[in-house]
Amino acid sequence: MTRDDPRITRLITLIRAALSPPPGKGRIALALAMGAVCHAVFAIAVLSMIAAMFFGLSESFGAVPWPWAGLTNAALIAQFPLLHSFLLSRRGMTITARLIPGPHGGTLSTTTYAIIASLQLAALFLLWTPSGIIWYRAEGAAFVVLCTLYAGTWILLIKASFDAGAEVQSGALGWMSLLGRIRPVFPDMPTRGLFRHIRQPIYVAFALTLWTVPVWTPDQLVLAVSYTAYCMLAPRLKEKRFEQRYGAAFHRYRETVPYVLPKLTSKERKDGAGPAEQS
Repeated sequence: MTRDDPRITRLITLIRAALSPPPGKGRIALALAMGAVCHAVFAIAVLSMIAAMFFGLSESFGAVPWPWAGLTNAALIAQFPLLHSFLLSRRGMTITARLIPGPHGGTLSTTTYAIIASLQLAALFLLWTPSGIIWYRAEGAAFVVLCTLYAGTWILLIKASFDAGAEVQSGALGWMSLLGRIRPVFPDMPTRGLFRHIRQPIYVAFALTLWTVPVWTPDQLVLAVSYTAYCMLAPRLKEKRFEQRYGAAFHRYRETVPYVLPKLTSKERKDGAGPAEQS
């Protein structure tokens, strides 16, 4: 990856704009506040997800009595894919752009979206009520192997997110654009890195994190089955939006690159470009 990589160029432009903001104390304060909230909540969500799944959802702060805990846990599982998918729809994006009052809601929409998604994930993993049943806890060599695989899947997920546009996926695009008083410029349709091999590497990597944990419980199995199904089906809706947005460029890309299972061989292609979206 070189300085000529458009992803690096895009990040450098945002950082330079953010470090040299023009006057406007209210705008600057809003941008910095949104950035701080976004990345703090994002970090909490990611860390809670990594830790909770590492222990197979056997450790959490939820304390709803059973059998009501089952309904609560089911609601926690359902709320993320339902709201997440809705906010990516045209109507949902309109709502997201209006959640911040004033003239900057549209600019901050990606940041607002990231905050909502992070709060959803944090709620799922911090408020889960464990069943108290542990089927399997890896030890010895098996523990080392599974921990290595688990770490590897998270590295894969980070790589896929960067390939898709780290500033969009993390929510940084909105607040950094507002801070620098520039129009948010979305990355091109992702076709580089892991996107050269499969069309949905973020969803695949996330699904892999669900199945490489060193502790297995009924809780983890329910989560893994539910969210693996989501990771395989939800991108179909995303690709419909891509069809409308990119047209022939996406059709050429789809004909060449498989959905979730990489081909053993690949061939060069020419892809169109356009704004990407959060996953």
